[in-house]
Amino acid sequence: MTGVETTKGSYGHSCEASVEVAATPDLVFAHIDDQSKLGSHMEKPSMMMMGGRMTYEFDAAKGQAVGSVIKMGGGFLGVKLSVEEVITVHDPPRRKVWETCGQTQILIIGAYRMGFEIRPAKGGSHLRVFIDYNHLTTFFRGILSLCFASIYARWCVSQMASDARRAFLPRLKPVAD
Repeated sequence: MTGVETTKGSYGHSCEASVEVAATPDLVFAHIDDQSKLGSHMEKPSMMMMGGRMTYEFDAAKGQAVGSVIKMGGGFLGVKLSVEEVITVHDPPRRKVWETCGQTQILIIGAYRMGFEIRPAKGGSHLRVFIDYNHLTTFFRGILSLCFASIYARWCVSQMASDARRAFLPRLKPVAD
């Protein structure tokens, strides 16, 4: 099922990452349509999150249908964070898009639209992960946003793309002595 999406013009900035994945588009889509797999980098403490992490809360559709809502909550340097996203496009095995909705409490990036596109490629699939976003506008968060939003956006889409690629790499078996 497809959905309605806003135009990129409503966001001032964008970033994307692309990788080749050694799996068919159907398999890649099935794997990353699970938002907890796609966003697993957010659930682990990391340097980019300064030791903070986010957790997911899903509605009955689990973020896998147009209109489905995903909630994230967590913390960053002692600041409580929360964001709601709604799925706006769900077109297996080609495309998925989601956007922030409602009141958000985030520190570096303002409202955003994220998604991925998958197309067949030699040896598997070509995956493109993107984010279109705005800077925050309050004084302190606006300064943080101007300084760090592009770095954070690049990290986020790169993590999503490389995690998807890594999920389909052959696993080496241990060699017996």
